[in-house]
Amino acid sequence: MLPLGTPAPEFRLPGTAGRTVSLGDFAAAPALVVMFICNHCPYVQHIRGALAQFGRECQRRGVAVVAISANDVAQYPQDGPAEMRAEARRAGYTFPYLYDESQAVAQAYRAACTPDFFLFDAARRLVYRGQFDDSRPGNDLPVTGADLRAAVAATLAGQPAAGEQRPSIGCNIKWK
Repeated sequence: MLPLGTPAPEFRLPGTAGRTVSLGDFAAAPALVVMFICNHCPYVQHIRGALAQFGRECQRRGVAVVAISANDVAQYPQDGPAEMRAEARRAGYTFPYLYDESQAVAQAYRAACTPDFFLFDAARRLVYRGQFDDSRPGNDLPVTGADLRAAVAATLAGQPAAGEQRPSIGCNIKWK
């Protein structure tokens, strides 16, 4: 698990919009959310509408949001770049959705599953790593994004994120 206070690992990855995106592209943002997601995982599918809404809300507040898919497409072809483009359109993602073919970025972030969320402050130090909220497929809890929303609000207010950070639960990243 990436320790709190760790600087954001660098990345430079191709996105579904046809351009390469890097960590430096978000230098002016007061906070940065990096999420590891994919197309096939039911845990991601369960929250994708709320993820799209969360992304739009963050962008209105100046918070940068980026999603990264790192799954091995030999095992899960539905997680490849062409399918990612279609999924970004379908879900209404307005944030960059990047493809980590080498899986080096996922390894640098020590991402474990999809979805997995990392929040960095203006200095790009990790202040939150954990779940979106308590909702899971089949548990009948509403998808609110409460945990991550609270961490973003605290970060923007110059306060520490909540003391208890519950780890993400989802599908393991499909390593090569």
